[in-house]
Amino acid sequence: MLVQLARRTAILLASLVVASILVFWFMWVLPGDPAQVALGTGATEEAVAEMQARFGTDRPVPVQYLDWVTGLPQLDFGQSYVTGAAIGPLIIDRLLVSLWLIGAGMLVALVIAVPLGTLSAVHHRRPLGTALAGVSQVGIAIPNFLAGILLIGLVSVSWQLLPAGGWVPPDQDVVQFLRRLLLPALSLGVIEGAVLARYVRSTVLNVLREDFLRTARAKGLTPGRALVRHGLRNAAVPVVTVLGLQLAVLLVGAVVVERVFVVPGLGSLLLDGVANRDLLLVQGVVMVLVVAVLLLNYLVDVLYTVLDPRLRATA
Repeated sequence: MLVQLARRTAILLASLVVASILVFWFMWVLPGDPAQVALGTGATEEAVAEMQARFGTDRPVPVQYLDWVTGLPQLDFGQSYVTGAAIGPLIIDRLLVSLWLIGAGMLVALVIAVPLGTLSAVHHRRPLGTALAGVSQVGIAIPNFLAGILLIGLVSVSWQLLPAGGWVPPDQDVVQFLRRLLLPALSLGVIEGAVLARYVRSTVLNVLREDFLRTARAKGLTPGRALVRHGLRNAAVPVVTVLGLQLAVLLVGAVVVERVFVVPGLGSLLLDGVANRDLLLVQGVVMVLVVAVLLLNYLVDVLYTVLDPRLRATA
């Protein structure tokens, strides 16, 4: 197992290096000089050259890359081309907001997916199972932003139960924080829960057909107790893999949901940076998102090994 863990860690580190090169190269080849954009079209050549020296974009490209990438472990992403503020603290503040949203969304998704998928599998040849499968299929077809708009129209406008948007940090007012977190978390979690429910249903159906589960029932366990004690652990192995992928999907979906609910998260910061052509800010946010996806995939691989004894035996 240690050898397998070391191999996956080496792959993670190599992937991070390659990702940093690709992110930097993609931003570097985009048309438009940041200094020219900052000064406007009427700036003189001397002013543009002075601004390039200030930004550091007049240096050779490999030097710019090494300066940027060596600062990443210290969370030094440079300074914004637009505001001149340090990018690192801004990304960290916005990332914490996005993590609250993504974590709450995934919790909602799991609360929906596990019982819905399990019941749909247990009753797969009955009307209840068919109805639950149909509900999950409808949920998959609804985009996150549309779910958010529908929730705002129903819960905030019609029923006036929760605010339609905005953000309050949890250290200022816990109640208002939860009230403003609930709707965006639901808009993310309901859709992802419908997706995960399909995978839970499929894996539980496969487990129900296994010999060890029939043996457990033959020893006197009821079907429900046999499934809970012996089946769900085996069903969790492929679901964990999908869960990691869906967390990456939540990162992308949060970009749109944050805009719908006016949540000052990482997605809103990315869109603001694109609108202002603040390329160094966009570069830092994209790198953080890429690192998050790679780390999620790495953790999924590790959990997969922990959950499946066959992988530990062959490691």
